[in-house]
Amino acid sequence: MQNDEIPKGYMKNAEGALMPINKVKPAHIQEDKTVRRLIDQAKAVSAQLAKFKADAMGDAQAFRAMIAEQYGATKGGAKGNMTLRSYDGEMMVQVQVSETIDFGVELQAAKELIDECIGKWSKGSNNNIKVLVNDAFRVNKERNIDTGRVLGLRRLEIDDPIWAKAMDAISDAVRVTGSRSYIRFYETDLEGGRKAIPLDLASV
Repeated sequence: MQNDEIPKGYMKNAEGALMPINKVKPAHIQEDKTVRRLIDQAKAVSAQLAKFKADAMGDAQAFRAMIAEQYGATKGGAKGNMTLRSYDGEMMVQVQVSETIDFGVELQAAKELIDECIGKWSKGSNNNIKVLVNDAFRVNKERNIDTGRVLGLRRLEIDDPIWAKAMDAISDAVRVTGSRSYIRFYETDLEGGRKAIPLDLASV
């Protein structure tokens, strides 16, 4: 039941039942009004932030397109990341694209190859590698494998052809399942350091 469906002189409680207003404590009535007013304001601010982000991203991408058109080169790095600076260097706008990564069935083949390596090495002193690998493939509270730990295995300098095949399998297993764009704003503070301009309530 929406608020506009609630009969005059009544309030809906948390169980969905209608209560006569004269039976509701004044403090609860005032609390309800306060929450609704703040929520309405929060929604308005959220909409303004969403519009500002869209406009700011559009301006940044338009500048990138202008540079590309003028010089035949793209401003920024791979995946849409770029940094724009004011002429005096005191202000900066940073655009970043963050990708969500998952793994395909090749990951199981990689784990089997790694286990084969560990079995072969177990005669030596590679217990630390075994702990590292098992930790990398351990699932988190959401029952997902930590992508950072698995991808981190590729940075290990291990000269073994089976290990190399396992690392290739990990690379082939990577699936980009989505991406999000972020835009951040910075200015120089009084000490000459870089200070972020907060646009989220927790940082204000």
